[in-house]
Amino acid sequence: MEHPWPYSDTDPRALKVWLDVQRRMSPGERSAAALNLSDLAFRMAEAGERITHPEAGEREIFLRAAARRLGRDLMIKVYGWDPDRNEPASTSD
Repeated sequence: MEHPWPYSDTDPRALKVWLDVQRRMSPGERSAAALNLSDLAFRMAEAGERITHPEAGEREIFLRAAARRLGRDLMIKVYGWDPDRNEPASTSD
């Protein structure tokens, strides 16, 4: 089996087992797995922010982790929080 790039370091037998498991999943199971992975990625981003900013409260940790994905302009628009200033965004920006 030719390995796609992201799996070039994966043992071909392990890749076959993984692909077989994926193929047997229902669409709902695949969707749930994708959502679980997304949740894991966000929790890992929050953990990284807790290490980097141990003094930050839970709301700030959430905002900092969200800013990793959304970018400054969207953070200000959606959450009213400026990640560059670590404070609520000014309405004059």
